[in-house]
Amino acid sequence: MAWMPSPSRAPGSTCPHNRVRGVTLIELSVALAVLALITAIAIPSLQNFRVRQQVNATMNLLVSHFASARMTAISHGVPVVVCPSEGAGTCRHDTDWGGHWLSFRDPDGNRQPDEDIDIYRNDTVPSDPRIRIVSTQGRRHVRYQSSGMSYGTNLTIRICYDDHVAGSVVLNSTGRARTVQGNLSTPC
Repeated sequence: MAWMPSPSRAPGSTCPHNRVRGVTLIELSVALAVLALITAIAIPSLQNFRVRQQVNATMNLLVSHFASARMTAISHGVPVVVCPSEGAGTCRHDTDWGGHWLSFRDPDGNRQPDEDIDIYRNDTVPSDPRIRIVSTQGRRHVRYQSSGMSYGTNLTIRICYDDHVAGSVVLNSTGRARTVQGNLSTPC
């Protein structure tokens, strides 16, 4: 038997082997339902991740502010104060650490900057209307001595999200700051 070429097809005729394949409406509906289910599961996790990242960033910024003030006190040999501020270059007299954080040299011990040149840092706090930053009642500022020590009681600054503790920065009397993760179940 000799090989014979296949007969040529007429233009416009269809071959059962070369059918055009597409996506049916049922397949598309199933794919969209699966995508909607995955999205519904993922969005709350992503929102929790975003909250956790905002809280961690706020805690790390506050710890770096304390560490910077401590190192400045040691390297310059002068007391340095860290306090909450409204941004005008003076310390607040309450426990609300939202707004600004101010650090300045304080050789006379009055816990306020005497001149603009005394101010080392005046940082704006990351703003989110759902985040509140408050400290314990007893201690409203931190004063680092030239030795790097921060005499007084421990200070706890709570970072609250929707009025629940999301994290804390704890400063001990030696001047070291550490972070503590919250569980968002304790009221602020």
